[in-house]
Amino acid sequence: MSRTSRSASRIGSAVIATAASVVLLTACNSASVPMEPAPDAAAPECAEVSVRLPSTVDGLELRLTNAQATGAWGTPAGVLLRCGVPTPGPTSEQCVSLSGIDWIVDDSQAPTYRFTSYGRTPAVEVVVDSDVASGTTVLVDLDDAVSRLPKTGACVGADDVLG
Repeated sequence: MSRTSRSASRIGSAVIATAASVVLLTACNSASVPMEPAPDAAAPECAEVSVRLPSTVDGLELRLTNAQATGAWGTPAGVLLRCGVPTPGPTSEQCVSLSGIDWIVDDSQAPTYRFTSYGRTPAVEVVVDSDVASGTTVLVDLDDAVSRLPKTGACVGADDVLG
């Protein structure tokens, strides 16, 4: 084999190795959970939430996502979080308080529950598959991250209004 053909062979091997590396890296990236960022995901407050997301919620491991200010736990993902959703206004929907954070509960898609922080701007939305995780446990596990959002209000009940 001539010197030129050996060099060409080495270059060809290097190109194939590089291409294989790109394919492997792309395959690793495809393991991230596809999500849509919330409208206000770029808010600095959401960055505070994102850096404090716990490595586990209700025993489910944190996974990579492909969108800003999001989180996903479990394989397949049984808990999804988006920071920067619109801040809810007054509502008659069920509102619960856990660890000092108020949450609006949407059970219309049970056994999948949607919890939206109330009285925090921007708001956080957490979707929990209750066949995989406990909504209460997940919200308690997220309290350190979500508590970083500025408190602008709180849930009130009939006793609060009627005195």
